Amino acid sequence: MSTEPLWTSDAMAEAMAATRSGTLPRDVFGISIDSRTLAPGDAYFAIKGDVHDGHDFVAAALNAGAALAVVEKAQRAKFAADAPLLVVDDVLEGLRRLGIAARSRLSAKVIAVTGSVGKTSTKEGLRGVLGAQGPTHASVASFNNHWGVPLTLARCPAGVRFAVFEIGMNHAGEIEPLVKMVRPHIAIVTTVEPVHLEFFSGIEGIADAKSEIFSGLEPGGIAVLNRDTPMFDRLSANALRANVGRIVTFGADPAADARLLDVALHADCSAVHASILGQDVTYKVGMPGRHMALNSLAVLAAADLAGADLALAALAMSQIQPAAGRGARKPLWIGADEAILIDESYNANPASMAAALGVLGRAEIGLQGRRIAVLGDMLELGPTGPKLHRDLAAAVRANDIDLVFCCGPLMRNLWDALSSGKRGGYAGDAAALESQVVAAIRAGDAVMVKGSLGSRMKTIVTALEKRFPGKAARDDAAV
Repeated sequence: MSTEPLWTSDAMAEAMAATRSGTLPRDVFGISIDSRTLAPGDAYFAIKGDVHDGHDFVAAALNAGAALAVVEKAQRAKFAADAPLLVVDDVLEGLRRLGIAARSRLSAKVIAVTGSVGKTSTKEGLRGVLGAQGPTHASVASFNNHWGVPLTLARCPAGVRFAVFEIGMNHAGEIEPLVKMVRPHIAIVTTVEPVHLEFFSGIEGIADAKSEIFSGLEPGGIAVLNRDTPMFDRLSANALRANVGRIVTFGADPAADARLLDVALHADCSAVHASILGQDVTYKVGMPGRHMALNSLAVLAAADLAGADLALAALAMSQIQPAAGRGARKPLWIGADEAILIDESYNANPASMAAALGVLGRAEIGLQGRRIAVLGDMLELGPTGPKLHRDLAAAVRANDIDLVFCCGPLMRNLWDALSSGKRGGYAGDAAALESQVVAAIRAGDAVMVKGSLGSRMKTIVTALEKRFPGKAARDDAAV
């Protein structure tokens, strides 16, 4: 539990227009929507999800030490008369109102991040470099949707110096209401790529949907745009129509305000020489890949624009590590020897898949080791899906990937396009492919697992970790 109160129950009730019920504590120390992970002193919001209704877990939350629960009026009768409750018409709307109240009390510099690829790594980069210079609040994991954004806002302490929010979408119209809650001073669009094509007529529609982030910028706010994307002109025109105060660009393009001058790509990091808003900077990025180096330009530009010290921010970039499911590296111990697992299982689209294959292509391997890609379907690509999967064969060849395992009906297109020597195995889904992958791994290999979240590639990551536990886990088991 935090030692400083996040809210008073009175302030929460006022913000949400809630009715008080039972004996309420003066202070609340956190906000939770999950009774399994809440900390004592949290307020529990009984949100209705796609599968579960949070009202079914109010008792468990209170027993776990929740300070109070926020419930809807229609279900108030389910709970004891003396239960500490804030009663609202709709719990999600109550959370949204609390998020708006949280934003209104901030004096922090607020940054919002969207884009087809790189949202989370850019947000985490900002968390790291800004957090080294002052109290910083940022989205947990990928809390970037209709409940994740208000939850992140509601959790934001009033006294932070910087606040960073990730905003996502897979349909037009989803970003605008979220960014109007966040009201950022700086809005970053990492890039625009052919993702979620199932819901758009083309990439231009995706660019327009991402441009909704400009609608919530504070007066005089700054748009930070990728100058290298083919959609740059469309993004900048949309930003100007939204009356942004300033456009700042990043990329390798000679006209970029935050410009990549040189980059040395290594197996687990990158060394970057850049010009950031006229300042010459050389630094190390703690995540591998050219895409990470390019995103670091946006991080440093935004940090500088937010008033952080650029030199200190550049120094902190070396400490930024890939998040779980987004490139995190783990050792797999095979007897006394080691293989490397690159966990990219959280999500995938054509751009991020190509980038991940590029990282695998530079991964260090042992004397007899191989570079192995384990790939699941990339979803929501519409009619272009089969071709976009088949086209990955070029990236496999270009990066000298030795062996490819595929699962899912869309990945069958890549499997059919591979030469016989690169075919490791194919199955209809991740669970069916699991045993083939586990049986194939040997010492010295570098194994990268990636696919859309719905492809459930985490299943294979978990199986590899269980079969070849890290040295620390093996030592613990032997005690």
